[in-house]
Amino acid sequence: MIIGIPKEIMQGEKRVSAIPDTVRKMVQDGLKVLVEKGAGAASHYFDEDYLAAGAEIVANPEGIYKQADVILKVKEPQFNHTKNRHEIEMMHTGQYLITFLHPAAPANHDMVKELAKKGVIGLTLDSVPRISRAQTMDALSSMSTCAGYKGMLMAANNISRFMPMIGSAVGMIKPANVLVIGAGVAGLRAIATAKGLGAIVHAVDIRPEACEQAKSLGAKVIELGIPEEIALSSDRKFAKDLPNFWLKKEREVLKEYVQKADIILASALVPGKVAPIIITEEMVKSMQPGSCIVDISIDQGGNCELTVPGEKTEQYGVIIEGIKNIPGMIPNASTWMFANNIYNLLKFLMKDGEIQLDLNDEITSSILVTKDGEIIHAGTKEAMSLF
Repeated sequence: MIIGIPKEIMQGEKRVSAIPDTVRKMVQDGLKVLVEKGAGAASHYFDEDYLAAGAEIVANPEGIYKQADVILKVKEPQFNHTKNRHEIEMMHTGQYLITFLHPAAPANHDMVKELAKKGVIGLTLDSVPRISRAQTMDALSSMSTCAGYKGMLMAANNISRFMPMIGSAVGMIKPANVLVIGAGVAGLRAIATAKGLGAIVHAVDIRPEACEQAKSLGAKVIELGIPEEIALSSDRKFAKDLPNFWLKKEREVLKEYVQKADIILASALVPGKVAPIIITEEMVKSMQPGSCIVDISIDQGGNCELTVPGEKTEQYGVIIEGIKNIPGMIPNASTWMFANNIYNLLKFLMKDGEIQLDLNDEITSSILVTKDGEIIHAGTKEAMSLF
């Protein structure tokens, strides 16, 4: 089986889907690995190290897409301006693609339809279930750690004031107010980073366990009063889509905190579905000029109504970060984590040197997006209104 590692072509993306260590493991597993020339250079993993690990370096990405049985990528397929072709056009029927597809996000619907039309078997990393046996494959959690940390540093750089309380000869300057929406992996890392920088931190989540974790890091938890049977999945592990009544109630509770916030880091997600809109345009209007929203849920649509995917904008005096590859801004560390996650998933899917999809397995059934020309992923079908 041939594994293809193309260079990422999204603007500003420095990560790569394999490092020399994981290439070495693939070769030891009996796989042939093709790595595009310079694919890891931006994250400080170099061609000579891939060669030493047993990879073959290929100059033309078209050759990789043509030969490979499995493509490992960081980001969803993009239009390659150098080749004047979309990456999907370079792919072939029956080829496996393992990457972050974020298939439920409206911006990616056409791309997912093209994958199905091409006959590509698409597997998305953002739907790996949060269960103990999948922890080593959970790239979303790994990248969320990176996004929470770096996202808070970006926000601190954007605002027009200090993060900590500052004593000066002319008086005391109050610390910044930070609101973290969603206390999952990214939110918790953001809370820890903001506290470390000396800010006052409030956090909100509809999951009681997440609120306890936020509190343990020193955040002041905002109580929403949403019943657990409304907020949580049947196994109590995940947040559910809130009905409009409760979503409006959440917004009402958060209004006063939004108005006072110097920084909002938005990371509220529902697994496999479009992210809920929690911050409306009216709420942005109420914020202080010079404040900042970092919407790290943007890959799944975003928590802020005004976030522009992939861009940093200023609206009503508020800086809104919609950058889609924040983990790529710390590429060496994030690539190391990602490459190990994706290798562990590939290893899990392989039997006797080939990928074999067991659709009765929770991990496999959760991540499968397209197969045999059809869209399989439930959250995507719901978002596309295909049910």
